[in-house]
Amino acid sequence: MHITSSAISLNVADVDASAAWVQKHLGFSVAMAADGFSSLQHPDAGINLIYLRTGLSTFKPASAAVNAAGLLVVFTVDSIDEDYARLQGEGVTIVTPIETEPWGERYFQMTDPNGIVYQLVQWVEPTEEYAG
Repeated sequence: MHITSSAISLNVADVDASAAWVQKHLGFSVAMAADGFSSLQHPDAGINLIYLRTGLSTFKPASAAVNAAGLLVVFTVDSIDEDYARLQGEGVTIVTPIETEPWGERYFQMTDPNGIVYQLVQWVEPTEEYAG
């Protein structure tokens, strides 16, 4: 199998709100959009984020046409502390303040207007206990 591109598709009540949020705060741009649909790209992300409005009659399978929940959209970054300060300054809702796990994961979590949870992470030196 040869994969030519990747995307994650998230069902949300307000497509425009999530699309505007990732453009403003995470630097994505619209690749294509239509009523109830928006695909956004970022030169460094490796995936497109697709938002679909819940309740679209064209969604298959119908059993999965509910709001996205119980997942994290995670991006690894180079300057977690700078991103954290910037996003706080922009008024982004931070649901998990920045912290560092002993195995070397420094991260924080935030939500968009539809409640989608995004996590930014930077890998740092683990504590001595976890350093192999």
